[in-house]
Amino acid sequence: MHQDVAKVLLDEPTIQAKVRELAARLSEDYQGKCPVLICILKGAFIFTADLMRHLTIPTRVDFMAISSYGNRTRSSGVVQILKDLDRSIEGEHVVVVEDIIDSGLTLTYLQENLWSRRPASLRSCVLLDKPSRREVPFTPDYLGFQVPDEFVVGYGLDYAGLYRQLPYIGVLKPEVYQKHS
Repeated sequence: MHQDVAKVLLDEPTIQAKVRELAARLSEDYQGKCPVLICILKGAFIFTADLMRHLTIPTRVDFMAISSYGNRTRSSGVVQILKDLDRSIEGEHVVVVEDIIDSGLTLTYLQENLWSRRPASLRSCVLLDKPSRREVPFTPDYLGFQVPDEFVVGYGLDYAGLYRQLPYIGVLKPEVYQKHS
């Protein structure tokens, strides 16, 4: 365990089992279709890669970079698109793949933005959910795990660009992020 992590919430085997389960559900629900997975950078890139490897259907991937955190531990509520899609999603079956939902503001904004581009369907696949932090109603279509209101890192999730490489999801020690607040 990394020295800045207080405890491991989800170990690597637990995460991988859930990713396989989500991929099986997506493969069944999109049988006969070729959905576009929209990976929300940077946090969801590891989750998206693992998810894609377990899909049994054809799929495409595109990327968006969204910011509402900066180097803070809580969302500012202001969503910025830093990198947009490379191609049109009009008429496509779209699945937004996100690492975590807490306030719901980012995914609500993103969903409204993507619906305006006229996809055939639009769903969300989220690895982690912090329902206690919800400010606007949002329920992911595919969900990995609910987690407590603690600052989590690893498996793509970061603090100030660090800890993404950890193969597990752990709780960051408060003294690590409080000294930068």
